[in-house]
Amino acid sequence: MTHDIRTLAEAALDLCRVQGLMLCTAESCTGGMISAALSAIPGSSDAFDRGFVTYSNAAKQDMLGVKPATIQEFGAVSEQVASEMAQGAFERSLSQVAIAVTGVAGPGASHSKPEGRVCFGLVVTGQPHLTMTCEFGAVGRENVRLRTTETALRLIIDQLSPKTGP
Repeated sequence: MTHDIRTLAEAALDLCRVQGLMLCTAESCTGGMISAALSAIPGSSDAFDRGFVTYSNAAKQDMLGVKPATIQEFGAVSEQVASEMAQGAFERSLSQVAIAVTGVAGPGASHSKPEGRVCFGLVVTGQPHLTMTCEFGAVGRENVRLRTTETALRLIIDQLSPKTGP
């Protein structure tokens, strides 16, 4: 785990602790890297509940309740599927924060989705659901997975950080 990812994991867990929140993950293209980053931090069990690794479409449906029609219409790599993954993890855990990722780590494109495209979904109790897509490009499988992990942790931090200003 890189120093940056460890620092981000610590910050995400600290924000959850301060706010009395539990966190869970629903991961496809990262294969559990976000969960691994979080669980590598000593004492993380007080803020990290569980991780779902749902690499196949069947796993997304069986474990998280992603609708087959959503995958059929938008593809597994879509904000719609990422949103349903996050919602499914949220509902099937003891968490108030659920982050989901689905993407094409590469090499090569998949079903008209370019290598390096990753969709994120985030559910936080009492806040609007958040989705976004990042285009990391053809930077190699490991780099896509690392950048996805880093981005997911930053997304959690940004969403949980106290807001200032108007």
